[in-house]
Amino acid sequence: MRLLMIGDVVGRAGRRAVKVNLEDLKREFNLDLVIANGENAAGGAGITRETAQELFASGVDVLTMGNHVWNVKDAINYIEHEKRIIRPANYPPGTPGAGSNIFETRRKVKVGVINLAGRVFLQSLDCPFRKADEALTRIKKTTDIVVVDFHAEATSEKVAMGWYLAGRVSAVVGTHTHIQTADERILPGGTAYLTDLGMTGPRDSVIGVKKETVIDKFISQMPQRFEVANGPYQFNAALLEIDEYNGEASSIIRIQNYE
Repeated sequence: MRLLMIGDVVGRAGRRAVKVNLEDLKREFNLDLVIANGENAAGGAGITRETAQELFASGVDVLTMGNHVWNVKDAINYIEHEKRIIRPANYPPGTPGAGSNIFETRRKVKVGVINLAGRVFLQSLDCPFRKADEALTRIKKTTDIVVVDFHAEATSEKVAMGWYLAGRVSAVVGTHTHIQTADERILPGGTAYLTDLGMTGPRDSVIGVKKETVIDKFISQMPQRFEVANGPYQFNAALLEIDEYNGEASSIIRIQNYE
């Protein structure tokens, strides 16, 4: 089976990139499931009902989130009831929504998806490693196909998670830093790994933000109001080939498309 995981969708340019690219990718690779990180889909920080529905209409099956999950107030109620959106599982008990779920592909194959947030240089949440164990205990009762979106800042923490889950999940891919890494590989036990999927959003920007604003902040050291950049897009993703019977990945291919 083939899964596509799309890097952080940022603003209007990112949503447009998904719409333009996904139809052709589905046709070319006969995709079974499409997962995208949507925590920056609405104006560069957070998600709304409207932006989520736009991504679903473009062909995304599952949306994962990250540290900006609650930036838009209305998301609290929406995520509670929208099962196709999962937020980091290591938020405290009682947080709206779910941190993992089981989804069916178009051929009725069950796939577990886990969303986790890192703790290095980010908000201190519950331990993502222990939360991964908890989610796996539940999901493995139903399916051996499990993919993990680890939304984290530190490369070391992402690599550690990859090795921690090697042989126990089908894939561990990182999100959050918006720069696609070139370290894709299959870890022992058939776990596909990539430190960061990259960004699907405005190409001529500083990780999605207007470049002039960010440059001025670095030079002046004064506060700036960050805005999502305009202009042409980039589309970053990874294509995973997974054995639907044992859950082992056989390949991971990075995708970089540009307008």
